Amino acid sequence: MYIPKGKTGKRPLGIPTIEDKVLQPSVRSVLEPIYEEDFKEFSYGFRPNRSCHHAIEYMFEKVSYGRMRYIIDADIQDYFGSIDHGLLRVFLDRRVKDGVVRKMLDKWLKAGILEDKQLHYPKGGTPQGGIVSPILSNIYLHYVLDEWFSDKIQPLLTGKSFMVRYADDFVMGFEKGEDAKRVMAVLDKRFTKYGLRLHPEKTKVIDLNTNIRGERSFDFLGFAHYMGKTRKGRLVLKRKTSSKKLVMAITKTGDWIKGNRHRKLKELICDLNVRLRGHYAYYGVTFNVRSLNKYHRCVERLLHKWLNRRGGNEPLYLEKIV
Repeated sequence: MYIPKGKTGKRPLGIPTIEDKVLQPSVRSVLEPIYEEDFKEFSYGFRPNRSCHHAIEYMFEKVSYGRMRYIIDADIQDYFGSIDHGLLRVFLDRRVKDGVVRKMLDKWLKAGILEDKQLHYPKGGTPQGGIVSPILSNIYLHYVLDEWFSDKIQPLLTGKSFMVRYADDFVMGFEKGEDAKRVMAVLDKRFTKYGLRLHPEKTKVIDLNTNIRGERSFDFLGFAHYMGKTRKGRLVLKRKTSSKKLVMAITKTGDWIKGNRHRKLKELICDLNVRLRGHYAYYGVTFNVRSLNKYHRCVERLLHKWLNRRGGNEPLYLEKIV
């Protein structure tokens, strides 16, 4: 099964059997305590008591107060489909010795894919949708990227640096531009060694101090991050909903309103407010009120557009962040 990725792309989705849905949480509960001792502080994806907002706040402090404003914004191409099974087993050998657990993991990695009535057995990748897949992907990048950066790269740099990672999305920050260029020169080689590829156009070094429009911001976890001044005049890392995510959210909500415009108005508004609250819950962060208001205005216009075709003068009430 494939699900949409962006405007035109698709990503495969694995749907575990009932038996695997029961077994995978048990295996994950065995792996989590082992690797929580090893995972780095800057790794936030699919870990207990950690979220996207925590990752964003960590990066905010490093850039704003640590003055690490040379950013490597990287994009891994098809990460979940490119994980090398052989290398993943080597990494697992370091910490997981239990034969039963390893046997179950091998079984899930080797699971066949039925496509167009043909059964294929993948030699790489982890199926997205599996309960155990997120921790396996975290383990792989922990050894490929996290340990390498903190243990091998940071001691060689002349200035301060940091990294923040959420699943396969990561950002590196540096105090000095020379350090950013040095790391950028070896980053692609490091990933190639382990069967991964960086997107050549989406991976770049960004100088947040520049005044060149279009080169002073980067997207991470659905937000566009840029330098700006607070009311007290302090220069900090601000964020707003990325234009891509904002357009996508407005389009999806508009399509939903169009498809549900025939329902009773009270039910329609109630369910639409649930969708709005979900958007506000994620994007309702400091500095982002303008994007939230823009989203609300666009949804309000779309609602009037489609309800005007029904007629009537019933009052509307859409929840709004104030």
